[in-house]
Amino acid sequence: MELTSFVGRRRELTEAKRLLSLARLVTLTGVGGVGKTRLAVRVAANARRAFDDGVWLIELGELNDPDLLADTVVAALGLREQSSNPSLELLAEHLADRRVLLLLDNCEHLVEAAAVLAETLLRQCPGLRILATSREPLGIGGEAVMRVPPLTVPDPDRPPLLQGLPGDDAVTLFAARAEAAAPGFVLSESNRATVTLICQRLDGLPLAIELAAARLRVLSPQQILDRLTDRYGLLTAGSRGAPARHQTLKLSIDWSYDLCEPVEQQLWARLSVFAGGFELDAAESLGTGLLAREEVLDVVARLVDQSILIREEAGTVARYRLLESLREYGYQKLREMGEEAALRRRHRDWCLQLVKQAEEEWIGPHQLAWITRLEQEQPNMRDALQFCVTEPGEDEAEAGLQIAAALHTLWLTHGLLSEGRCWLDRVLAHHSGQPTTERIKALSANAALAAIHGDLRKGAVLVEEGVALAAHLGGTGVQAIVTHADGLQALFGGDLPRAVASFEAALEGFRAEGDLMRLIEDLVGLELASGLLGDMPRAIACKEEVLAITELYGESVQRACSLWAFALAVWQTDHMHASRLLEQSVRLARVVDDRLNAAMSLEALAWIAAADHLDRRAAVLLGAAAALSQTVVGAPIAVPTLLTYHDECVRQARRALGMQVFDEEVRHGEAMTFENAVAYALGEEHRTASLPRADTATGLTKHERQVAGLVAEGLTNKAIAAQLVISPRTAQGHVEHVLTKLGFTSRAQIAAWVVERGETERTGSASPKV
Repeated sequence: MELTSFVGRRRELTEAKRLLSLARLVTLTGVGGVGKTRLAVRVAANARRAFDDGVWLIELGELNDPDLLADTVVAALGLREQSSNPSLELLAEHLADRRVLLLLDNCEHLVEAAAVLAETLLRQCPGLRILATSREPLGIGGEAVMRVPPLTVPDPDRPPLLQGLPGDDAVTLFAARAEAAAPGFVLSESNRATVTLICQRLDGLPLAIELAAARLRVLSPQQILDRLTDRYGLLTAGSRGAPARHQTLKLSIDWSYDLCEPVEQQLWARLSVFAGGFELDAAESLGTGLLAREEVLDVVARLVDQSILIREEAGTVARYRLLESLREYGYQKLREMGEEAALRRRHRDWCLQLVKQAEEEWIGPHQLAWITRLEQEQPNMRDALQFCVTEPGEDEAEAGLQIAAALHTLWLTHGLLSEGRCWLDRVLAHHSGQPTTERIKALSANAALAAIHGDLRKGAVLVEEGVALAAHLGGTGVQAIVTHADGLQALFGGDLPRAVASFEAALEGFRAEGDLMRLIEDLVGLELASGLLGDMPRAIACKEEVLAITELYGESVQRACSLWAFALAVWQTDHMHASRLLEQSVRLARVVDDRLNAAMSLEALAWIAAADHLDRRAAVLLGAAAALSQTVVGAPIAVPTLLTYHDECVRQARRALGMQVFDEEVRHGEAMTFENAVAYALGEEHRTASLPRADTATGLTKHERQVAGLVAEGLTNKAIAAQLVISPRTAQGHVEHVLTKLGFTSRAQIAAWVVERGETERTGSASPKV
């Protein structure tokens, strides 16, 4: 009988009931303390009517001898051993013609014996069904396995609202147990944030939440939260009636740890250095030395089977993570083994290798994959950077500079300017200050983020140090890097002629060094400054070079920036052309989740809308741009030269709509999500706002579909132009339209789409390649 209320688990109850109706053996798996037993007991109670001869709970947690398993079940069923037959035979005879549900609770330490018992009984007893709980599946034929997750917790990225908290099972459980421990406790505005953080810190793990709530007898919620940094010392007030391994969180995890093989225990400890999850290559990197690289997968799989590691889908790959409680436990074991410093250093080296590889492949067809990967690895990067700025030694300091400098593009595209600047400040302060290439790169990256952030004074100081170090160190590459940073200072400071001069000077250095990533960044800066000065030939030349490189390599981020920059140069004279450029830029920004560029493009689309007397649209776009940019830099107008256009747009729309209507439309735009704002800008608001889907050719014109087919055959733009008797520039335009309409960033994606769709439309003289 349950002594406390059962909380939540509606989805899990429904799924377990469904599985029990389909399979004769259902095993609920999950980490210790996740609530497998409570869920199984509730499922069994709900299913009682379906079993005429009863539902029987057999608790195996305290049984250590597998040879006594059948005897334990016999005793639980109240059978008298009236013959010398083995207990398993006695059970089979007794259950042969009965409709019974057996609940075998906590099988993990007896998994082989439990598997034999279950298989034997199920073969001989057609009316029998078994519901088991175990850290890992029993592994016999016909078994249905359901992994029990932690309770749902409030989203850490959104402020919790009091009225919505009861819908989160973890908070509901805490409140229920808190009221029992401290009568009179209620969720309120004053404690909602603290309770939410407690549940988040405890990963929604029911056992941990119940133990934490029990502490309200002597502590306040805030005191509990403050002490959760040492959760194993805090959570020791379990019920005396609970199994011994559940009386404290540490004992519960000790139970799981002791069941692991030594190599599993050691890998568990090593993997605890990862934060926020990891992929197999990361586990292999830290597992080598303990295991051969090819053996790591097998041990990882065993840890997943035993519910130590949680496996999650992340696009086309699997990621793994430890619940925070298990991670902290593993980390304590790592310290006890004396391997903490060595593994932290190996983790740092892995992060460094990853960002170096990402930097090398950033301009290429894998850019989107790298953006996703680095975004997922942000918690690991933060831990590595923290290690670099707290550990003494020049190696750590230099590694910190390299990691931070390599991440600056990701920080920029994802609007993490404040975080990026903070880390760059810290790694620079920790470094000795000696003139090294890595220090110059970090100084210039920090200056770039400061300029875009509007902190020109700090940026100038950083550039000044970079110039001095580059002069001392010498070399074309470092000179170009600091000169480009100075160009950004001039651009965002409103000094366009100086910006052009700096970008041009840096351009030659990047060409000489073959630094493709910085070359494209510099071309975009030169394109923007030249266009704003009215130097259209130079702006066009920069745009053409950027688009040619990005098309060749499948790059997206700078391509979107280039389209935006050129749109700013032409919007006053050609609204239609500028709108097309901005829409292409927005589509690419959506694909790479570049909210800063999206905000700037929405702002420019608002100017065009106001100039075309589409005043409501202009107001909505202004609001959407402002809301997006506030999460990044505070305003969508980072270049002072453009402020005039913003102010004129506001005056025009406000005059046409009136103050009240204008403000209402702006608020409408401000309330939009990123996806909805992009959909509105592109005229897709009637559809679900999501990433573009390439599952229809409806949006392509006849010529564009012909071009797509020719791209799939491997033809260049020049060859396509000759085939269709059009100019190369027109052919390039068609290719760009195909890319943006389908939401793609490379010709290879077009080719794959054509093959997948079986698209066969070609020009009359075109023939497929063999």
